[in-house]
Amino acid sequence: MSDMAHEPPDFKEMGEEDLWDRINDNRLAICLGVRPGVLIPYLRQARVLNDLDEDEILTCMKFTNYSLRTSHMLDLLRIQGRNGAMALLEGLMIHYPALYTKVTGCKPSTEPSRFSGLIKYSELTEYLVRAVTGMQKELQTEREEAVQLRAQCSSLQTELSRVTQQLEEQKTLQTEHTRLRKSHADMYRDLLKLKDEKCDLYVRYAAAVEEKSEVNIRCRDLNLQVYQLQCELRKAQVETDFQRHRSVRRASASDAQQLRDEIITLRRQLQHAENITPACQDILAQDLEESRDCRTELAEELRRLQDENETLTRGRRELLEEKDCLALQVQKLTLDCEMYQQKSSAFQTQFGELQAERDRAYLARDEAQTQIACSLAEKDTLRAQLVDLQEEIFTLRAQKTQREPSQSSDHSLSWDIHESPPPRRLRLRRMNAVPPGCTSTYEWTKALSEDGLSSSRSSLVEPPCSDSLRRRSMDPDLSDNSSEESFCKLSLETDIPCFFKDENEGKTTLSPDSLETTGYSRALAPPFLVRSRPQAVRITSRALTLSFQGEALLSQLQVIGGNRTGVFVHQVTEGSPAHVVGINPGAQILEVTFQKEQQALRMHLEDSTMEEALWALGQVNGPCSLSLRPKQDAYQTLLQQLNSCEVTSGDSFYVRVNMSLQGGGAETLSVTCNDILHVTDSHFGHEGYWRASHVDSCQLIDLKSGRVPNFYRAQRQLIRAIEELSFQQQAPKRMERAKVKQKTVRIISTARQGRNPLWVSVEEDNNANSPRDDGKSGSVSLMPYTLVTPHYPPVCRPVLLLPTILRGIVHKRLAEQDGYQLCEPETLSPSEHAARMQKGEVLEECDPNTHCCYTVQGVEKIMKRGTHCVLPLGLDCVRRLHRSEIFPIIIFIASTDRSARRFKHKLRQHDLTETQLLECSRSEEPLLDKLPCLYRRVPPDSWNDIAALLDNLQHIVREEQRKIVWVEPDLW
Repeated sequence: MSDMAHEPPDFKEMGEEDLWDRINDNRLAICLGVRPGVLIPYLRQARVLNDLDEDEILTCMKFTNYSLRTSHMLDLLRIQGRNGAMALLEGLMIHYPALYTKVTGCKPSTEPSRFSGLIKYSELTEYLVRAVTGMQKELQTEREEAVQLRAQCSSLQTELSRVTQQLEEQKTLQTEHTRLRKSHADMYRDLLKLKDEKCDLYVRYAAAVEEKSEVNIRCRDLNLQVYQLQCELRKAQVETDFQRHRSVRRASASDAQQLRDEIITLRRQLQHAENITPACQDILAQDLEESRDCRTELAEELRRLQDENETLTRGRRELLEEKDCLALQVQKLTLDCEMYQQKSSAFQTQFGELQAERDRAYLARDEAQTQIACSLAEKDTLRAQLVDLQEEIFTLRAQKTQREPSQSSDHSLSWDIHESPPPRRLRLRRMNAVPPGCTSTYEWTKALSEDGLSSSRSSLVEPPCSDSLRRRSMDPDLSDNSSEESFCKLSLETDIPCFFKDENEGKTTLSPDSLETTGYSRALAPPFLVRSRPQAVRITSRALTLSFQGEALLSQLQVIGGNRTGVFVHQVTEGSPAHVVGINPGAQILEVTFQKEQQALRMHLEDSTMEEALWALGQVNGPCSLSLRPKQDAYQTLLQQLNSCEVTSGDSFYVRVNMSLQGGGAETLSVTCNDILHVTDSHFGHEGYWRASHVDSCQLIDLKSGRVPNFYRAQRQLIRAIEELSFQQQAPKRMERAKVKQKTVRIISTARQGRNPLWVSVEEDNNANSPRDDGKSGSVSLMPYTLVTPHYPPVCRPVLLLPTILRGIVHKRLAEQDGYQLCEPETLSPSEHAARMQKGEVLEECDPNTHCCYTVQGVEKIMKRGTHCVLPLGLDCVRRLHRSEIFPIIIFIASTDRSARRFKHKLRQHDLTETQLLECSRSEEPLLDKLPCLYRRVPPDSWNDIAALLDNLQHIVREEQRKIVWVEPDLW
């Protein structure tokens, strides 16, 4: 009876209200424990819910959690009445047995008899099968939609990254535009200020010239008045003398006596007339009238003579005045003549000095040309000896290869086991190193000796231009008596870009002024990464050298700047020796000279980084000399950029990382081997770190920034990494191969000597043309960073596939694709072959007897067609192509035992084996790290057949074509 009492109730017999009362009593537990997505498939089979109900339950935005969705589902089932309750309980019995037991009070049963009459057992199985099939189809559809959505999401992410990159680029351009506008406004204000100052100077100069001319005219007028007064004084003196002489003559005694006699005679005649007769009186009267008439005539004649005398006197006066004017003119002409004579003598003296200076300059120039010709001849001789020694080395290698054919060419850097020894090279000759009129250096030297190096008879020189004469007349430093010093100063002070030959590297480099005119500025290159000897001194304005006591020089001076802007004096300690000698902020430091260990050292700081400048100035501990150049404009611009936080220093250069560095913090930048970094501060944090940024592979844009170890700190880490690799050589081959694939270290060294081979340029005063050698000969320096320069190649770059043993297999198949063409060899004449060999335009020779070879012109011809040139050559052609400004895409196809079997049939067609392919791959893969540029490596598991490999190669070529080419300098 007890068993019968505990039997579960028959739900078919229970009413609707009883069923829902049981469910509502446990509604909270059902809402918290049931997920509607689990019960909805069964409820849809029981036909108590439809599609719209399912969408409303699962997708309605107002139901934010599963409890609300389950509660809404119960409300929908309540509408269905008893069938909804039965279906809910059956679903709980199937999917949530514990909850079913809690609601009904009995254990669940899976037998058909325990189910309600909603669905029969056979129909339930059929429904379940159909439901599973439908769900599988829906799952497949959902998966396809997920794939499409994932692809769409990937494309949207790519578009988003592109838009973000464009936005960043636009922000960068906007910032640059704002900075340029601000700089333009500042420069325009400075220009207006300079124009105003220039106008004021012009006004003052014109006023001074006018005042001077007025003073000269006034002085001349005063001289003329003085001379006129002197002439009038002479005339007055002459007239005074004449009047005095005349008065004296009139007042002479003879005249007085004559007058007395006449008076006495007249008196006598008068008395006689009184005593005479009237007839006599008439006669006397008549005589008196006649005498009166005669006296009147005499008076008239006297008056006429007086008039003539006055006329003559007037004429005499005019002649005297004219004489005085002529005398004044003669005096003026005499003064002008003397002045012109003095000018002529001064001009003759200057002309003689210019001739002497010109003769000295011509003599120094001819001596320098003679020395250059001799040095070129010596270099030609040494180069010929070098070629002979190389031929002997190649001959010995060929003999060694013939003796040991089974040995691999792992240690060969230029030729693999399938390549023939290099052909015999012709002797290099300089054809245009002497003037056209001379056929040899001996004839040119002989002609110079016959001419006596005279400037008037030399046919190899031209007279200096007017600008040169004016510069030498205005510059007192260029009028030195020493011909050698004057020649050196002229070569340094002119703005002509000079070329210098690097003795260690063997390549010609441009001076910094000439580099600024090209695509890449020298300001972006740190000197400690490229220089092994001092470069040409750049003096574009007047430099000043100050000597003082430099004890603790960095405590006297505070410097800012870098290799891009130059190193400037920022602050000077008051009362220090540097302040006493007159060093002011805003002066650029060109070089520092000091004594150390009884040696006079000179360090060039014109284009050094901030870290180098601080190290060099920290070495000074005694008397020193600083060469300074005032550059207030550049200094003010740098201060504005530092104050506005546009830059943190004046450094800017690009390096290639040769090791992997893990990021140890938020500020430390994590880099991997072969990454390109843009270093913008070489003295970041004062802890031996640089501030650098990753560079976008396609555009010259800085990405994530952080700090990285400086050169010497990274060098120590590189040494530790190499030691760890050497300890791991005893590991199994699989582990070793896996680590080699990661490329955590790229071992690059330089053969430059010295205590600091990659530091600032240090010279000894007694031998300024050679770098200081503090270390042992033959020492090398491991380089964690190498300097790189960006290049923007044309649309279609050549493609170089490695290993070279696949040139007959992969190269031809790739050349058959659209946009690719195989480079074919050319047959040259002996003279043309010799000329191209001398110019370095021969990439590789096929047959030395027929002069069949691959040339640079053949590659350029294919590139001009807009086609990728497939190069069936070795690694030796890379540097030759770089010299011609051609940058190939280097792709190395890695090979393993498994991937080599895929070339099995192709190798047999060319009489090759899989072992030879693996040996060639192992011998050429280490040489890739010696290349001055980046390369791509195709993993062996990324392709299954030749077609997939070709698709992978074309994809790599398209990617590399969009990227910037970073090239290292030649370190050996």
